[in-house]
Amino acid sequence: MTGNKGSGDSVLRPIRVLVVEDDPVAADAHQLYVGRVPGFAVAGVAHSRVEAGRVLERTDIDLILLDLYLPDGHGLHLLRSLRAAGHHADVIAVTSARDLAVVREGVSLGVVQYVLKPFAFATLRDRLSRYAEFRAAAGEASGQDEVDRALGALRAPQPASLPKGLSGPTLESVTRALRDERAGLTATEAAARLGISRITARRYLEHLVSAGQAARSPQYGQIGRPELQYRWLVSTR
Repeated sequence: MTGNKGSGDSVLRPIRVLVVEDDPVAADAHQLYVGRVPGFAVAGVAHSRVEAGRVLERTDIDLILLDLYLPDGHGLHLLRSLRAAGHHADVIAVTSARDLAVVREGVSLGVVQYVLKPFAFATLRDRLSRYAEFRAAAGEASGQDEVDRALGALRAPQPASLPKGLSGPTLESVTRALRDERAGLTATEAAARLGISRITARRYLEHLVSAGQAARSPQYGQIGRPELQYRWLVSTR
């Protein structure tokens, strides 16, 4: 059985994480993110339900970073089968799924946090730090207040709002378009692809640069002022 909490060595070793993500680029980035948070270590990476099951059979896992859309089935189906098999690892869902019915089902299966894509390193770092605080709570609570404090460690603060004029759905669309175009996009190209104005596309692209998720460089070879080319940074998804 894997993922048993409360063992005596839990304070001596890092929290062992399994990254389950079908996109290799995203999986590499999530692995990099986890490795940058003190007290956590990636113990395995899986790109499908089947691979995840194999890793869990041979490796002791404390926490699963679980994408819900996998090529061989929904992530919650994987989680349901793991619970039936006696695996008790906690789960942070890392997904673009926004269906609250899915969220409720995930909570019932042991999903302790949700991180919506796209996100920056600071978001995942905050969730992992809160999970570590929750996990470190031990002993018998003295009363209701202490129980509330332990559970409160899992509650995320109010999310930081986007800059005025930017919306989450459009940011997600721009992010997806930039990720899918490995050679990069100019604001003009992004605008044409998404059906938005060039100025709007540039604002979102600049936001991704500011968040450290994209880089920009001038595109030469054309008459007139060179246009900026934006490129998704592989290591930051």
